[in-house]
Amino acid sequence: MKIILGIAGEIASGKGTLAKYIKEKKGGNIHRFSTALRDVARRMHLEESRENLQKISTIFRENFNDNLLSEVIYHDAQADEHLIIVIDGVRRMADIEKLRSLPDFHLVYIETEMENRYKRIIKRKENSDDATKTFADFKLDNQREAERQIKDLKKYADFVINNDGGFSELYQQVDKIIKDLGAGK
Repeated sequence: MKIILGIAGEIASGKGTLAKYIKEKKGGNIHRFSTALRDVARRMHLEESRENLQKISTIFRENFNDNLLSEVIYHDAQADEHLIIVIDGVRRMADIEKLRSLPDFHLVYIETEMENRYKRIIKRKENSDDATKTFADFKLDNQREAERQIKDLKKYADFVINNDGGFSELYQQVDKIIKDLGAGK
């Protein structure tokens, strides 16, 4: 039985940590919305900053269609033969609408307090501008177009995880979801 978990949550809520755990401990595979955006940024020799990635996403959606990236992810997940698949970075209703047509798709929303998310983002330095980000900058990032719909996705989630605790608490919640869906290792 295949399980496809779409992960939604605000910036630095723990989506990547959850995805990495499932890949390493459950033998799953990860598909990220940002992968295509990062590929374009690298090819165009653009800095992989949050702002640039959001601009590329906006260009795609405004010039092609709102669910272009979810179409890519849909086909990637459909072709993936892993039993557990994580789709990291669900951000919009258009994403959910497309992905819900995948059999075995379940939306997981991760909620985390803003202060905890800020501490995580400056520590992880995933984007080129993360290390120098102030709390005021972080608040602005959370108000950008690409982030506005994320909070609303919680009401469409099949599962909600609170990630204000430590790794073990996060992993216990993930393990329970996978067990409840009929899989597990």
